[in-house]
Amino acid sequence: MKIMQAIGGAGHGGAETFFVNLAGAFHRSGFDQLLTMRANETRKEQLLKQGLTPIELRFGGKFDFFTRRKLQHMANTYKPDMFMSWMSRASDLTPDGNFPKLARLGGYYKLKYFQKSDHLIGNTEALCDFIIQQGWPAQKTHYIPNFLTWKSAPPIDRASLNTPEDATVLLSLGRLHHNKAMDTALKVLADLDNCYLWIAGAGDLLADLQKLADTLDVTDRVRFLGWRTDKEALFAAADICLYPSRIEPFGNVTLDAWASGTPIVAAASAGPAAYITHGVNGLLADVDNVGELSAHVRSVVEEAGLSETLTKNGLAEYNQKFTEQVAVQNWKSLFEQVT
Repeated sequence: MKIMQAIGGAGHGGAETFFVNLAGAFHRSGFDQLLTMRANETRKEQLLKQGLTPIELRFGGKFDFFTRRKLQHMANTYKPDMFMSWMSRASDLTPDGNFPKLARLGGYYKLKYFQKSDHLIGNTEALCDFIIQQGWPAQKTHYIPNFLTWKSAPPIDRASLNTPEDATVLLSLGRLHHNKAMDTALKVLADLDNCYLWIAGAGDLLADLQKLADTLDVTDRVRFLGWRTDKEALFAAADICLYPSRIEPFGNVTLDAWASGTPIVAAASAGPAAYITHGVNGLLADVDNVGELSAHVRSVVEEAGLSETLTKNGLAEYNQKFTEQVAVQNWKSLFEQVT
């Protein structure tokens, strides 16, 4: 099967990460692929390591006629069995051709950007409901959750991050963006004793968050790590995953925590609330409820057996529903259906 994929995102986000993961999974399953993406050295290197060579295009938007023509030429030459776009920018540039045109959505986008698509794929049932409510045909709306290919790694040396061995380490991952609520994570840290917070992510709010850390008097206990490619080593060294996102349609970090055996304390935004069962495979608090998040962290640290229960059940959930093998079969079934 020949699959042409296009993604126009420029930053380091969940969709871009999942694009790399899914392309690698398809490659390992024997699919032939033509990958096009906006230039990004980190993403390109990750694909090359998996034996994939992406073609970089500008993906400049509505008036980027060069990318539009280039995608059409590539489709005419490659003759894919199907075309799959990621998010709105690439979907708006979908080439013409006698092949199914799929668009994978990881957020609540306006459907005007997907008029060239035949089928829409949401990574949560709530997102699929939203798509249908906007008028998209239910029979052309498909639910396929994200997956994670986890490769364990030795823990990073805490001393390298100036963190005491006996401290409780909270790990938060995500862009430094309002939706990810890293400001809430800092407030949770200020409410706790003998805890350190590692924030792995980059974004425009770094200076604001550093200023807030100073105001809260937690600068000595927070580490801004920037964008990282060693999350497995970070999880191996951390004690609790703190996931405070205000807006999170799916939330790949939930799978990271489950697969790594790290108890997760999360805000009940759409994605985490859909998959985490409170007290079973994680703990949930209302969005931006600092006191509740802090109390849950204390519970994980202090209640005998709670951490073990959460991690055992989280790993079982991951193995049952969110491995690469399960996901590839889900995608194969969809491809067979639309062709």
